[in-house]
Amino acid sequence: MTTDATPSTPPTPPKPTAPVHRTVVPSLFPPPGYAHAAVVEAGTRLAFMAGSVPLDAEGNLVGEDDPVLQAQQVIANLDEALRAVGSDLSQVVASTVYVVGDEPGVLARVWDVVRASELLSERPHTSTLLGVTVLGYPGQLVEITVTAVVPEGADA
Repeated sequence: MTTDATPSTPPTPPKPTAPVHRTVVPSLFPPPGYAHAAVVEAGTRLAFMAGSVPLDAEGNLVGEDDPVLQAQQVIANLDEALRAVGSDLSQVVASTVYVVGDEPGVLARVWDVVRASELLSERPHTSTLLGVTVLGYPGQLVEITVTAVVPEGADA
């Protein structure tokens, strides 16, 4: 019997799906694009992310006076930050979206951006949308905070 001198490398198994149970309660009004609850199994690593803001890598405000452009930049920054800790937008289990404004139309335009992004389109999670009077940076109109699962085996 002969053996091959070069051992074969087994294929890398896919990352296991995070043990998260998202629930839309049938007896409640169906939420538009998010879940009523997300239960994360004990022992799962979670990332509690600081508020993502509409600044570019040089610290410049993106989308001055435009909440839609700011929301797009905020989500792009959030995606980058999540990937840096071994997670991504699909692993988010809870979010809070802050929008400067007291008109429902402004909040709705930002919410449309959030719903169309990978943040909510892939795997709905619990989310809260708030209208606020001011955020931390001059000209800032949007900020999003999230909690996300860091899948097993991810480097963080």
